[in-house]
Amino acid sequence: MKIKKSYLSLMLLAAVSLTGCQSNADSYAADVYSSGQLNSKQETKTVNIISILPAKVAVDNTANKQAAQTFGAVLGAVAGGVLGHNVGTGSNLGTAGGAVGGGALGAAAGSMVKDKTLVEGVSLTYKEGAKVYTSTQVGKKCEFTTGLAMIISTKEDETRIQPNATCPVTS
Repeated sequence: MKIKKSYLSLMLLAAVSLTGCQSNADSYAADVYSSGQLNSKQETKTVNIISILPAKVAVDNTANKQAAQTFGAVLGAVAGGVLGHNVGTGSNLGTAGGAVGGGALGAAAGSMVKDKTLVEGVSLTYKEGAKVYTSTQVGKKCEFTTGLAMIISTKEDETRIQPNATCPVTS
């Protein structure tokens, strides 16, 4: 009976772990570039940041959801098969039933991961010439300060305001 409880605990732990999958939105930050953008001319201007407000940015989390469903199904099938084998007389039917049920439960747990996730962002109000604009982007408030900053454009209507401050290092 002790073995059965450990497998059940393992499945519950896996299900809880899967629901915590979060998207890593670092690739959306203004200071991250694709390899195709390297060694190419990009228009750069200086702007004056006049306001920095916290924002939340909704990013796609589909890939993490699919990975969680697959991982959950495989882990659930293995744990369910072992549990099904140990519950009864060790029959193939019990093993197969446990594997199918465990796989379904694991996939269901993985599907609890959201399609979109909210990540930390900033809404930067800046002055360019005589006009005032706002740009919302992925980043931390501590990465920006009011005053002079660079804005890099790699395509039309894109604003990549580069961080002009550093966040304190926590140990």
